[in-house]
Amino acid sequence: MESEQRPNPPSRENPVYTTSLRVVAIGGGTGLSTLLKGLKNFVPAPGESFRPATEQPTIQELSAIVTVSDDGGSSGRLRKELNMLPPGDIRNCIVALSEDADLLSQLFRHRFDKGSGLEGHSFGNLFLAALTSITKDFAEAVRLSSEILLTRGHIYPATTSNIELEALLEDGTRVRGETKITASKGRIQELFLVPPGVEPLPQTLEAIARADVITIGPGSLFTSLIPNLLVRGIAQAIVNSPAIKVYICNLMTQANESLGLTAADHIRALSRHAQAQLFDYALINRTPVSDELKAKYALEGAAQIVADLEAIEQLGCCPVLGDYLEEAGVARHATDVVARDLLEIATQAAGSPRKTALEPNPARR
Repeated sequence: MESEQRPNPPSRENPVYTTSLRVVAIGGGTGLSTLLKGLKNFVPAPGESFRPATEQPTIQELSAIVTVSDDGGSSGRLRKELNMLPPGDIRNCIVALSEDADLLSQLFRHRFDKGSGLEGHSFGNLFLAALTSITKDFAEAVRLSSEILLTRGHIYPATTSNIELEALLEDGTRVRGETKITASKGRIQELFLVPPGVEPLPQTLEAIARADVITIGPGSLFTSLIPNLLVRGIAQAIVNSPAIKVYICNLMTQANESLGLTAADHIRALSRHAQAQLFDYALINRTPVSDELKAKYALEGAAQIVADLEAIEQLGCCPVLGDYLEEAGVARHATDVVARDLLEIATQAAGSPRKTALEPNPARR
């Protein structure tokens, strides 16, 4: 099914956006920070107020909910040595929502390439570790770091409990720890948090409850997305929220997490772990990967995700096709395009009495 066959949205040659949106983005890893870079451009700078405009919709409040199960690299070392939550994904989100040219943002991105005990660590991780030591509160350290970097949004760890991931594979074996799960070769059947039943921050549930748009993805299915849904109360809060729920589909499979899974399979896995049907819409890339990049990913056992649109629709989710692929040695989401299309869909859907097939503005194809 091609997007051109779908109904066009109402004519919006000179739209006026009279309301601003509250957006909650859920995920982790590179995918979430990439999305936040695009969404940030729709948030007024500190000191600016919302004004109706014809150029673009506006985000009144942007919140990121970030998984905290990483146990590798600099984050894993700090986690083991200082008994703190892994700061890496949080740091990437703080940087994504800060001013790119700002010196502090550059400092947070700086990674030491030598030095006993320092090599491999990023300055941002060490900064968060120091603030956590001072405040005795990881969430407060994240808040203060965000204030220092003047981020255009709120960043919440999915939980402040010290958790590990455990995966049940199809052959019945269990693998514990994010790094080991990522390295495993077996297909993952189910994911668990250890310990189970950990609590979220109250601010997380409040942000979800008042959201106009909730996104999940892009990101590694089992190690960046699903862990957030296993924190007590988060999945049910998403279901109960009046927000439009959108899945932003990955571009490529991952050999050790989603090998052979289609776009609909990703949605099924998320809904199965949430024990509820979550999504109203799914943003799906329609741009083919170049032969060169396809060959590169094939060496890792990865391939472009199959967009099985009819299967997605049978799940009660409306697929929206767009040109979301950006190649720069790797496949990355074209974050500005994704963000604009997401907000356009939200704006259209907010004025619609029921879920309808929508597509991005044809004039920008």
